[in-house]
Formats: sequence, C-alpha cells, structure tokens
Amino acid sequence: MNQKKQLKLKGRGAQSTVQNKFNKFHYEADHDLSDFSLEELEQGVKTKYLEVFPKSLVNKVPSKDIYLNWSMNPYQGCEHGCAYCYARTTHEFWGYEPALDFERVIMYKPNAEQLLRKFLDKKSWQVEGIMLSGNTDCYQPAERKFELTRKLLKVLNEYKNPVGIITKNSLIERDIDILSELAKDDLVLVNISITSIDESLRAKLEPRTSSNKNKFKTIEALVKNGIPTQVMIGPVIPGLNDHEIPEILKKAADAGAQWANYIMVRLNGSVGDIFTDWIEKTYPERANKVLNHIKSSNGGVLSNTIDGGRMRGKGSMAKMIQDLFEINRSKLMVKPEFTFNTDLFVRPGQQLNLF
Repeated sequence: MNQKKQLKLKGRGAQSTVQNKFNKFHYEADHDLSDFSLEELEQGVKTKYLEVFPKSLVNKVPSKDIYLNWSMNPYQGCEHGCAYCYARTTHEFWGYEPALDFERVIMYKPNAEQLLRKFLDKKSWQVEGIMLSGNTDCYQPAERKFELTRKLLKVLNEYKNPVGIITKNSLIERDIDILSELAKDDLVLVNISITSIDESLRAKLEPRTSSNKNKFKTIEALVKNGIPTQVMIGPVIPGLNDHEIPEILKKAADAGAQWANYIMVRLNGSVGDIFTDWIEKTYPERANKVLNHIKSSNGGVLSNTIDGGRMRGKGSMAKMIQDLFEINRSKLMVKPEFTFNTDLFVRPGQQLNLF
C-alpha cells in the first residue's frame, strides 16, 4: 500500500490550518499537506509582521483564574508556536485562523507606549498590578525587533506602577536593568514558564521558546539581580509531562526561584483540534492516553470552561496532580507570598503646583 509520508513543519507547533469559526464561507482544498515538499511548506509559513493601531492597550480581566485584574499585550499572535496555547482563538477575531496563522502572522502595536501612558494618566485609575502579557508572550521573537515590551517597562517604572510578567523566553535578561529598578520598590514579579525538562519534548511542544538550559539560567540571572522570580509549570498535560513536576520544582529551586505555581492544560475552542492534530502526528502511540487523561481532568471534555476552575481542572487526576505539586513545593519553597507595592504611584508632570 502506498502511504503518503507525514511531514513535520520545522519550528512550528501547529501542523495544519483550522477554519476561522467567524468566517461565513470557507474553501475546501483538493489536496493535503503531504502533496507538497517540506521545503514548499516551510516557505509558506515564514513569519509576517503587521502594524496595528488599537485605541486601547490595557484590558480588564474578569476572571477568577487570573491573579491580576488587568493585562496588556503588545503583540497579537505568537511565534513561539506552543501547540497547546489557549490564546490561539483570539486570532480568529482578527480574521485569521488559529493554527499556523497564529504563529506566522504577528501583529504588533507601535503605539503601545502612548496607549499605556494615556491609561495611567486617567484620574479613575486605582493602582493595581498589570500583567505583561495575559495573552501572548511579551518576549516572543518579535520583541528583539520592535522592543515594545522594553518601552512599556520604562513607562511602568516612570509611573511606579506594579507589573507581573510571564514568559518562556530568555530575552527577558536584556531588560534586567529596568527590572532591577522596579524590583527595588517591589513593583515586579517575573514568572518563568517551564513545561518540561525533557528538551526533546520541549522542542516539539513549544518549538521557538528558549531551551530548558537557558530558562534555568534566566532564573539564576534574575534572582542574582534581586528580581522576584517564580517558576510557572505550565501547562501540566496529564500523561505527557505531569510526572516531571518534582524535578522541575527541584531544578527551579536550585536556580533560586522563590515561588512556584502551575496551570493545567486548557484546550479551549479550536485549540482542542490543533492540539489533537499535533499529538496524533508527534506522539501517535501516546495520543489516546494523553487525550483521555485530559478529558478525565475536565469532566469528560477537552476544555474546562468553569470560571475559577479552568487552571486546575477537576476530578481524581487533577487532584493527584495538585497533591504532587503541593507536596514538592512545600519542601522546596517556603517564602511568604509576594505582594506588590502600590504606594509609590506617581503621574509624571501632574504634581501639584505649590506656588
């Protein structure tokens, strides 16, 4: 029997396209990816950068699952290519599909700095921590080119407004100078996200993130410079990486991380189809086991949509993972919970005239 060879796109998490659910019409191709050579496929998924000019940047996050109430995203789409990324569905609102388009069409916001200043200057702003980023990684590869995150950090430092950061990219070390200034006043908490210490799995699951070796080096560098740093094990994927929790925590503690947290995989909307396609092509012998474990942790479905429970899952599998995490964290990390300083906020140029 003549079977077509299954091709793997280098440097991409998604291995196929998915229809945008908001499009009224779509076209069915009379071929599949295996009709093309690997060179032709990779030529078609080169990254494109598009300017967008939104009217606002900081968004309210009405969710019990997020520890900060506000977030901002200088980029839409993410070239890291994490196969499980819950943010993929947001690309559909921009008219793109959430699989390969999410990784290859990156929108950046040149006016991000001005929008943040405008927001912080509002008299109605009651000082809180703002998350960078709640959606796509603010230190993804595009940041090397556009430096939007660095500009935003400078503004936050100028206004003395607290900020939480989560990233999978060692590029954050570039901004240690600004982060150190924020840290002196308890204005920043950095979360370094680590999904696996198995480099082979990491490279397949999140192909354009920093290597595990570099992530742990980044934790060391941040802590050495007095920057509060937490390791975020995320996401935990039952049957794929949950057994790594103790070793990830041990290596993170050895690197100096003061806190740890974790989130369960959340395959919302079309992300379920993208991840299913990825694992069936990447780990076909384990696919059914992993998908069934995810379902058992989410009430029989791939995605748990219950507000307040999406990041932890439910059921016996989710409880075992939580217990495994809590037991190991309690042995390694006992530092009191980090609290942002909200007392230093100032609006430059708006001080009272004393004369």
